[in-house]
Amino acid sequence: MFRILRRIAIVAVSLYAAIGTAGAAEQAREIRVDYAYYSPPSLVLKRFGWLEQEFKADNIPIKWVLSQGSNRALEFLNSGSIDFGSSAGLAAVLSKANGNPIKGVYIYSRPEWTALVVPKDSPIKSVKDLKGKKVAATKGTDPYLFLLRSLHLEGLKKTDIEHASLQHADGRAALEQGKVDAWAGLDPLMAASELDAASKLVYRNLSFNTYGFLNTTESFSKQYPEHVRRVITAYEKARKWILANPEETAKIIAEEAKLSLAVARLQLTRNDFSNPVPGAEHIKALKSAAPILIKEELVKKGTDVDKVIDDLVDPTWAKTAVR
Repeated sequence: MFRILRRIAIVAVSLYAAIGTAGAAEQAREIRVDYAYYSPPSLVLKRFGWLEQEFKADNIPIKWVLSQGSNRALEFLNSGSIDFGSSAGLAAVLSKANGNPIKGVYIYSRPEWTALVVPKDSPIKSVKDLKGKKVAATKGTDPYLFLLRSLHLEGLKKTDIEHASLQHADGRAALEQGKVDAWAGLDPLMAASELDAASKLVYRNLSFNTYGFLNTTESFSKQYPEHVRRVITAYEKARKWILANPEETAKIIAEEAKLSLAVARLQLTRNDFSNPVPGAEHIKALKSAAPILIKEELVKKGTDVDKVIDDLVDPTWAKTAVR
């Protein structure tokens, strides 16, 4: 009896090992990655084809999808349209808290990409002056949450302004056409409005800008963990190239986003690429920002937002990919 049980155990272990090996070797048919004008590393990767090179030997094609804002990137992830999406950290928290099963696996930049913008001849001088005014902002994005946090800081609420829910490009157009009084801007559109239309940044607060997160879905990370590591490795190559080649990076941004070189340079100066591994710094910043989601009832009552953040920020792959 003992010998029979021993043989059964050996067979079971062998089968388990075989299954594990097969799972480890599993490959995706394609990898769908977003690119965004607010994410310089994604533009560099797309330009040089480094992801295509990384997966060429595996015959895995790369499909690029444009995200026009965090809300779009997160919607694409939630619908299964992409495997990797670029978003602001707090926007990712909001999306995950409301049921989007994502993981924040890499920090593509620490930006100051949003501020409150007014036309060049506006009488508005401060956040308090926004009371009763019409303000454009894209829901589900860092600029929108920046707006809400800025209002709360001055004792105002969302109901104290007239919110115009517009996508980022439409918000810029509305501002410059005089259809709104202010706009929660997003680079590079914000930088373009500054230089091309002399728009003014009436309120800036770096600490209210949350980090640029590269997110993937929980299902993709479980099924293809090695793919996640390799995608991050390619992002690391882009990050290091940007640090070594800022002027060339600005040219790529300008060409991809169809902006002037001066605008791209300004955008790039507002990005810090020094800390790409998600960790305690990012968790602390998100938990500091998270109360606005509860105060404005943007998440379901009783949601443990701190736990959502802990579940979102996952350094597993970046720790091995970043050297």
